[in-house]
Amino acid sequence: MSLLTANSHSLSEEELDEYSDGTVKLRNSNIELMDQDILYHLALGSESHDLQEMFGDVKFVCMGGTPKRMENFAHFIMDEIGYKLPAGTQLQDISAYSYRYSMYKVGPVLSVSHGMGTPSVSILMHEMIKLMYHAKCIDPIFIRIGTCGGIGVEGGTVIITEDALDGQLRNSHEFTILGETIHRPAKLDKKLARELKSLASADDPYDTIIGKTLCTNDFYEGQGRLDGAFCEFTETDKMNYLEKLRDNGVVNIEMESTIFAALTHHAGIKAAVVCVALLNRLNGDQVNAPKEVMHEWQQRPQILVSRYIRKVLAQHGQLKSLFGHQGSIKSPRRFKLVQQESQAHD
Repeated sequence: MSLLTANSHSLSEEELDEYSDGTVKLRNSNIELMDQDILYHLALGSESHDLQEMFGDVKFVCMGGTPKRMENFAHFIMDEIGYKLPAGTQLQDISAYSYRYSMYKVGPVLSVSHGMGTPSVSILMHEMIKLMYHAKCIDPIFIRIGTCGGIGVEGGTVIITEDALDGQLRNSHEFTILGETIHRPAKLDKKLARELKSLASADDPYDTIIGKTLCTNDFYEGQGRLDGAFCEFTETDKMNYLEKLRDNGVVNIEMESTIFAALTHHAGIKAAVVCVALLNRLNGDQVNAPKEVMHEWQQRPQILVSRYIRKVLAQHGQLKSLFGHQGSIKSPRRFKLVQQESQAHD
């Protein structure tokens, strides 16, 4: 059977039944045959760490581009859900020894940086999905919190992705595996998107909307910018393209949504993307908002996501002072090996 036939289809009813217990299943039988599954880019391992003890209570995996943003979100969500650290301790970057991504655990919430662009997100997603599997997490929800360029919407607008589209306006992500090109549906959970939208407040001094998101492989030419090192199209060409996007219901552009949607859907994980627009691309290419304004704008998606997390925890009677585990080492020898492998692996 070709890769195209085997891997590009959506989950069937029979496959969905496999997820009925809420745990994450892997579509890779090789993992069970391995002595240890080292998550290189997270500096974790299935035998060096007690992943179920460390992460088994995780219900929300929140991802964003930069380590600093996700560290800030970790502190923010800690206050929002009433999480209390043991006396004399502080939040730790669990993946510090990877030197690639940062990860903070706040009770049932993981706050993880994913870098910029689909390749970086793809690496992290594979290892985060495997982490959920090894930790035996039940019904985890993945939410990407990011920034974007708006199309016909002003800077500061919060945008919840309805459909993630690639550069050719296809609702899928293209992979090349063993020389074959395949497409996996880039589907997000629309019920989750509506739930998030319902938590926007009339008192918010900004709009929160739902729409289609264009995911590109490039910040400059791929997004029709005139200010890159290269530009072989005119401003008229650019404006015609952006208007075409708007006519097709696209309200923002970023560089991560299709891979995030494709891999969560392929794993049977409920997911959403919530971004804030930093500018209206119909008015220009460069972000000129003052630094303090940008900082406040970037908090807006975090506020919406925190409302959702608080709501879900409250529904389950879990919105209270929470005491979590910051780490459990099963094997000091394997722990050291994982650190060395993560530092050496390119």
